[in-house]
Amino acid sequence: MIGKLDGVDVFVQVVEAGSFTEAAERLHITRSAVGKVVTRLEARLGTRLLHRTTRNQTLTEAGRAYYDRCVRALAELHAGEAELESGASEPRGRLRVSAPTAFGHRCVAPVLFALTRKHPELQVHISFSDRAVDLVEEGFDLAVRIGDVGGTGRLASRRIGVQNQSIGAAPSYLAQHGAPVAVEDFARHVGVTYARAGAVMPWTVLEPDGMAKELPICGQLSMDDVQAVADAGCDGLGLVQLPCWLLSHYVTTGELVAVRERCAARPLDIHVVWPRTPYLPSKTRFAIEALATQIPTGRLD
Repeated sequence: MIGKLDGVDVFVQVVEAGSFTEAAERLHITRSAVGKVVTRLEARLGTRLLHRTTRNQTLTEAGRAYYDRCVRALAELHAGEAELESGASEPRGRLRVSAPTAFGHRCVAPVLFALTRKHPELQVHISFSDRAVDLVEEGFDLAVRIGDVGGTGRLASRRIGVQNQSIGAAPSYLAQHGAPVAVEDFARHVGVTYARAGAVMPWTVLEPDGMAKELPICGQLSMDDVQAVADAGCDGLGLVQLPCWLLSHYVTTGELVAVRERCAARPLDIHVVWPRTPYLPSKTRFAIEALATQIPTGRLD
């Protein structure tokens, strides 16, 4: 049976990746190694599975039929392995995690560092990106997402906190310009703003009466990285609106002072998400539980 499955997983990766090069990157082997595996598989089966050109490849009719059966067979094998592993007392193997850049560095990574120290047979790879990765297509075991979970049909999720926003400034800035109190006071201040895809995100706060109001802040400097916004605030370049978990760090160090706390009109939920499966591998289960219980919720909202 092992001989019959030899090369099947590589063939499936080639089809799903769309190229030998991309499949090689996903499998962490060379492109030539991928080509040799597929060639040996075709020789063993006595039929061509792929039409190859210099630019792309397409499935032959036989290749399409074989691919469909291979996918089903591998799914059964993975389900069987996961069922056995889900009862394991210790997590082991390689765990691929995607996390937002700043939140990942500040909150996610320390929890996973501790997990690897506790479980030496677990290998963790963390990818820091604000892009919402496709967990299934890109081979991630789990991801942490702030705001929209996305892919709800294929993903399971667990809420681990809520991200609120606070406004702060460096002591040097406040000494020179004073601290805004009322909404109209912000018009006299400079802000360092966050921009996404070239669009500056407005500062919308929730007033005590429950009404959402946009602050009339003058955005002299904008950036698409929240950590860079925080750094600019620490340099005294203006007011900054930051997630509470990030502002609290700089308040503790004395580099920033909280001006208006937990003021977001729409706080964002934080979830850990993973591909939906009947049997959750122990490595994924342990990581989810660690993230849900060990990230200090008091810093999030």
